[in-house]
Amino acid sequence: MDLGIGGRVAVITGSGRGIGRATAIALGREGAKVVITDIDASVVAQTTEQLREAGVAAIGVVADVCDEAQVNALAAQAVEAFGRVDILVNNAGFTRDGYLTRMPVQDWDAVVNTILKGAYLCTKAVLPSMIANRWGRIINISSRAHLGNPGQTNYAAAKAGLIGFTRSLAMEQGKYNITANAIAPGFIETELVKSLPTYEKLREIALAKNPIPRLGAPDDIADAVLFLASERAGFITGDLLHVTGGRYSS
Repeated sequence: MDLGIGGRVAVITGSGRGIGRATAIALGREGAKVVITDIDASVVAQTTEQLREAGVAAIGVVADVCDEAQVNALAAQAVEAFGRVDILVNNAGFTRDGYLTRMPVQDWDAVVNTILKGAYLCTKAVLPSMIANRWGRIINISSRAHLGNPGQTNYAAAKAGLIGFTRSLAMEQGKYNITANAIAPGFIETELVKSLPTYEKLREIALAKNPIPRLGAPDDIADAVLFLASERAGFITGDLLHVTGGRYSS
């Protein structure tokens, strides 16, 4: 099935590893030109080289999505290299868990700014290219945590906010043939998740509550991104797709 992604230019934030990396590989496999961006220079270099070795047109840009100047430079480099930006995947984010009464303001700001401010800055930076070409796909990686998780008030608030951002953006940009959708992953086994001190407990809970009796893989999310980025999803916008193995409750 031709998804109509070949030749499109995709920027994926937080794409040095995990879900972002899997998404970049999947888009590249479909013929997209890919911009790898992450705050960690080493993983940017590794993933970019892997894509190039596979024959994918790719560049790597080190950028902090919370820094407007760096984000604007990222968008400019994408346009300079490939002529435009067609697809943006706002994936950058992380957790700093703790009950609210013990949560330092720095942990609140770091999580909320990366997820929400990062999506705002990156989207704002690439929209002129999409508007000029009257075509765009913006896919925001939310989380099942938008329903609420104890110890994750910062992360849950940011991921819920991303859904509201998505729906408002869809209403604003639809006239330019730009869609905006969100994906809410469940428990996905990434390197970051596996490094958490609570990993084994979280894994046990997820396996017990998932109607589909396995854990999610980064490729499960990448496949959902492929669909929403494709021509096949051109009449879907402002929506939220749960990729959770059927798990909704905490």
